[in-house]
Order: sequence, then structure tokens, then C-alpha cells
Amino acid sequence: MALKNASILVIDDDPDVLTAVRLLLKTEARQVVTEKNPENLRTQLQKQVFDVILLDMNFNSSINTGNEGLFWLKKIREFGSEAAVIMITAYGDIDLAVRSLKEGAADFVVKPWHNEKLIGTIRDAIRKKETEKNSLGSRVLGDSIIGSELIGESELMEDIFYKVEKIAPTDANILIMGENGTGKDLIAKAIHQKSLRADKQFIKVDVGALTETLFESELFGHKKGAFTDAREDRMGRFEAANEGTLFLDEIGNISLHQQAKLLSVLQNRQIIRLGTNQTIPIDIRLVCATNLPLVELANENRFRKDLIYRINTVEIVVPPLRKRLEDIVLLAKHFARIYANKYMKLSNDFDPKALEKLRTYHFPGNVRELQYTIERAVIMSEGDRLRATDLIFSPIESHKEIPDESQELKLSTIEKNTILRVIEKHNGNVSKAAKELGLTRTALYRRLSKYDI
Repeated sequence: MALKNASILVIDDDPDVLTAVRLLLKTEARQVVTEKNPENLRTQLQKQVFDVILLDMNFNSSINTGNEGLFWLKKIREFGSEAAVIMITAYGDIDLAVRSLKEGAADFVVKPWHNEKLIGTIRDAIRKKETEKNSLGSRVLGDSIIGSELIGESELMEDIFYKVEKIAPTDANILIMGENGTGKDLIAKAIHQKSLRADKQFIKVDVGALTETLFESELFGHKKGAFTDAREDRMGRFEAANEGTLFLDEIGNISLHQQAKLLSVLQNRQIIRLGTNQTIPIDIRLVCATNLPLVELANENRFRKDLIYRINTVEIVVPPLRKRLEDIVLLAKHFARIYANKYMKLSNDFDPKALEKLRTYHFPGNVRELQYTIERAVIMSEGDRLRATDLIFSPIESHKEIPDESQELKLSTIEKNTILRVIEKHNGNVSKAAKELGLTRTALYRRLSKYDI
């Protein structure tokens, strides 16, 4: 992110400082918000997301800590903000400013500063934050809106992050597979955000919910009068996504007739609006998702094989939450911080019994169920920690059974045979095989060990 796209919050009780910073940065940054009273920090952070916060070290406030800057630095993190914080300090407080770096501040500037130095410090803080975000692929992928981050540190998620990094810059068609609630749409967004089309449109369509009559109109558009309710010309989703990414969710639920229409468009790279004969060329990056396992998609009575090959240049299989237990607490704490901030609650952490309850639950609704569970718990909590009694799992999901393990064994057999075939193709060269499979060498070795290959 460049400084010109950044949103900056300046907190200082000296109005002259606020004015000077605002005038300096108003032509450099996208937005500059000034705040005189640090007590209003929570309110400001609830209004919007900031990329950088300039925070004074000393305030004439009711909080008598002797180092108010450190106090408010800690509060910024407790409120869930991930902004880069730059401390504003006087010469006499440099020791405290250095301490603030250990407490999580990105940098500090000393009053009075040189304008070029302040701008350079902000730029460096933004650059450092972006670098950290990219290097934390094993932890976070996505943006910081509620529910819009793909988070994980398990080996299974590391493999997915690696695949996303490798395939995103290409225009390869991607098929994302996984149970409901695992975050398939977040992976689709992450692929778009890391692609060469990131500055273009990302259009999502739940094709499984479209009726036969609406399918063509919604995807390809229509001309006024093409059918009874067509009161005006309308652009379809393919046109809307032109030069960007089109995400077709629940692709496994469309009929064979709809599949034929979709295949024709993907082969010819052009659409025809209903009610016209004019072809319109389209340039899209296609990402599809389904909750159906590959063995069901391979059934030609249900899904056209030629369409599978068309949409599945590379596939990503998203594991259910019960297969990535290491990520449960990480996700829970992430959601707790966000919802504690949203609902102005103190409860953004867990007691040991609550964590144990989370670890031992099988989460049939996956990450989506965990998110809503934590949101309810934060709303109902009364203390500064979430307790086991605050965690009430969804009755909507409680009737679900764990998928038949025999089905997973079939998928394991398919994976094992695929690995064997690719290794044989490359005459035992693990590096080349890993590259074709979209895996790291380490991940491939883990699978070789798993299947005793």
C-alpha cells in the first residue's frame, strides 16, 4: 500500500500539532483524521479502519500513568486495530519511546520533526506492515473486515497459503473444494487480491441458487423485452467481471443444461445477452467453489467431465475445522478481539476451561459456526474473560453427523495414486513432482511419509 492510499489517525492534545500534521499529510495520504482526546480512541476505531496511527506519548488526561502513550498503545491493540502505530515524543521521553517499540509500536518521531522525516517514517511503517502481512501467509491472508480474514498456522493451511501465493499471479482457473463454512469464498478473494487483476472487479455469484430461467439472464445479461420482467437492458455478471475475477460459488449444484451453457461461454470467451444475437468478448479470471467431493463431481450423470477440466486447472481442497485443530484457538481469539471491539465489551480473552471446550468440540459448521459462537459469547459475557458457560454451540449444526470416513479414505486413495503417478512421470524427481502438484517439497515429503511411499 502506498502512502497516498493510506488512512491516518493523529491523536495529540496539542491543537497546533494536529493542524500541522493535517496540513502536511492532506496531499500525501488518502485521509487524515485528527483527535484531541485519546478517550475517544475506541469510537474512532469503531468508525473505520486506519492504516497508521500517530500517537502522542503524553496527554493532560485523567489517566495518571506517567506514560500515557504506552497505555493507549496497549488499548489500540486491545480494541482490535492492526494499524501501524508511530509514537510522537519529546527528547526527554526517548527512553519511553524506545520501550514502546518493544510494546508493539512501529516507530517513533521526536518533536519538533522535519516534515520529510515524518513522511518517510510513515512510509516505512506502511511498507513494514505490508511486508509483515505478506510474510505471515501461514497466519493471515485477506483483509481485516469482520469474518474476511483467512487465518491458520496448521500444516494443512500452510499448504493452502503456499498454493494461493503460487497460483494467484497466473490466470489459471481454480476450483476450491470443501465443506460449508470452511472459508472457500475467502480463498477466492485472497486469490483475486494477490492476482494481477487485483485493481479490477471481484464478482461473486451463487450459481447454485439460480433457477433455470434466471441463470442466463443473471450471468450473461439481457436486452429490454427479452422476457416478461425485462424492463431494461441489463449487464450480466460475466460482463461486470470483465478484466477482473468471476467467482462462481456452489458450481456443483447447477443442472446439466446450465453446465452446457457455461461451458460454451468458457470455451468461446464470449457471451450473448438474452434477446440479442450480438457476441460480447469477455476477459475474466474464473474461480469456482463447491462443497461436493471430487468423487461426486466425477460422476458424469451429475457433472460434465469436460466442464470439470475447464474449471479445474488447479484445485484447492479446504480442510474442515476438525482437521486443523491447531487453528481453533487462534481463530477464536481473533473473533473475540473483533467482537469485543464491536460491542464495546471487555471480554476478548478466554479462561482455560473455555479453551478446552473449544478444542474438544467437532464444529460441524466449521469456521462459520465458530465465528457465530464467539460473537454470541462476547455479547452475553459479563466479565473480562469468556468462560466455558458463555460458549453455546449452534443447535442448527448439532444434528449434523461427521462425514463418512470411508469417503475420506476414497479421497486419500485418489491423492496417493495422483502422487505416485506424478512422481513416476518425473522419474522420481521430488522437486519437479512437488511443483506440478502445487506443493512445497516439505509438504510432498509429509504426504510420502503418510502413505508410506
